[in-house]
Amino acid sequence: MATAEQKAKRPRTDAEEGDTVDAALLQSIEKLQEIQDEIEKVNEEACDKVLELEQKYNEVRRPVYVRRNEIIKQIPDFWLTAFLSHPMLGELLTEDDQKIFKHLESIDVDDSKDIKSGYSITLTFSPNPYFEDTKLTKIYTFSGDEAVKVKATSIRWKEGMDIANDGAYTEKGDKRILVDESFFTWFNSEKNRSFAHGAMDEVADVIKEDLWPNPLKYFNNEFEEEFELVDDDEGSDDDDDDDDDDDDEDQGEGEEN
Repeated sequence: MATAEQKAKRPRTDAEEGDTVDAALLQSIEKLQEIQDEIEKVNEEACDKVLELEQKYNEVRRPVYVRRNEIIKQIPDFWLTAFLSHPMLGELLTEDDQKIFKHLESIDVDDSKDIKSGYSITLTFSPNPYFEDTKLTKIYTFSGDEAVKVKATSIRWKEGMDIANDGAYTEKGDKRILVDESFFTWFNSEKNRSFAHGAMDEVADVIKEDLWPNPLKYFNNEFEEEFELVDDDEGSDDDDDDDDDDDDEDQGEGEEN
């Protein structure tokens, strides 16, 4: 029978060593999880602080946007020009849309007071021969389960002018054949139901996040200028590469001679 001293000196089996390694690994993972939980807590606190700042400066920006809209009203075809200059939005306007957009006086994006509950986009028009409304609004409401509720103005088209629902007619009373989809289908209830069920509303996203913050950039075609500058830089890099290749070829021919 083995003594206690002999048992102490007995070599450890693979199973015992494995148990020790597993215990050490488990302990390390538990400590790592504690650190990760701490990081998540800090991130949550940071998000809350950022949201508070967003809420504060949203109120500060509001009157500035109002003043900007008042100035924009004095510039003919401002929003039409900005839309047409935008690489995505410009593709959405048909010839009929462009005629209607000549009556567009202002665009307004208004976040909910707490920022995270939703926002609205309102297009304000001067009296026009196309529809009765002066304001067309889409409201996006976010709920806790990530569902989106979309509510839009039902456009009251004047007789024979409904280019969004295949209800447009000529002055002679003949039905017009519309090949391209109108921008104003964006207000149709069918599309809004798809947005509410998870489809991404790219138009709303681009207006809110890109056009609205600085429409002057697109009115002045600064976007195209920036794009051209990028192309020029890339072209210069290509030219430099070509020059380097030519130098290498010349050097190689000199060594052969």
